[in-house]
Formats: sequence, C-alpha cells, structure tokens
Amino acid sequence: MTAEAPELTTPAEWGQPRSRTVTWHDPLVTAAGAMERSGLETMEAIRDGVLPPPPIAMLMQFDIRALEEGRVEFGCTLDESVYNPIGVVHGGLVCTLLDTVAGCAVHTTLPRGFAYTSIELKVNYLRAVHASSGPLTAIGRVVKPGRRVAFAEGEILDAQGKTVATASSSLLVFALPVS
Repeated sequence: MTAEAPELTTPAEWGQPRSRTVTWHDPLVTAAGAMERSGLETMEAIRDGVLPPPPIAMLMQFDIRALEEGRVEFGCTLDESVYNPIGVVHGGLVCTLLDTVAGCAVHTTLPRGFAYTSIELKVNYLRAVHASSGPLTAIGRVVKPGRRVAFAEGEILDAQGKTVATASSSLLVFALPVS
C-alpha cells in the first residue's frame, strides 16, 4: 500500500509563490586548493574564479569586493528569501556575514597550511535591514593577528552607507593536518 502525498494548497491571500535557485560546486575542491595556497592567495583564487566560492556564499548571495592582508570587503545581495516572520532580514544572515568577513580577514594573514575557526562572535545589531536596504557592504579587519588566537572586527553598511551591525570576533588559528 502506498500513500499519496496530499496536494498542497495555499490561501489566495498569501499571493503568488516566489522562488530562488541556489547553485554551488563541490566545496572540497576549494578546500584542496586552499592547501596549496596562503590564506590571501586562497581568497584571491575564489574572487578570481580559480577556486569555487563556498556554498554558504552562494546560498546567502555574498561576493568578494576587495582583499588585502588583514582586510576584506564583501557584498551581499538581499531579497525577501532572507526575511524573518516580522518582515525584515533575519539577524542570522547579518551574523553570518559578520562571521564570514571577520574569519576571512584573519584567513588573509595565514600562511599556507594554516586555517582558522571562530571561537567567539559578539554582534551588535544597530538598525533593521530590509531588502531595500541593500546591497550590503561588509568589511572585516584584523585587530590582532596571532599564532594561536587572532582577533578581528566586522562592520556592515547598507546601500546608503549607514552602519547596520558590528561584530568583534576571536578565532582559533591552527595548522592543517598533513596528509
């Protein structure tokens, strides 16, 4: 006996359904490419299309705008797909963008064979973000590089240049296992 899935219907007042397609490539290709490069070289390879961007960047519509050692600038395209139940961009997207730029700023300071992971992230939300607030610009800066722990900060600006959120981050730095 097989059960048929019930036909889903939605109330007319919900309006027409909307959709967005997300496409990504094998993240292990990027990880393998990172093993052969310094952190800055890895970020440049992603920016330049030599290595595929991480799937999270495709899902959340992040792109790399500028790179230098200890500083990154990313963009984020906004749409209603990232809204929360009260009709604004979910704080989780803002937090993820801040975590990303803080981590990537630290990544740009690391030699080949080293990686990082977030230990702590403190986020300050300063104003609501809407799809019309964007595109967003996120800037990550290394405050203090370290051999074991690095410290970074992040700031997100809306399209009018107003700060919408800030963060401070502590990141563990470690050698990648040699295979």
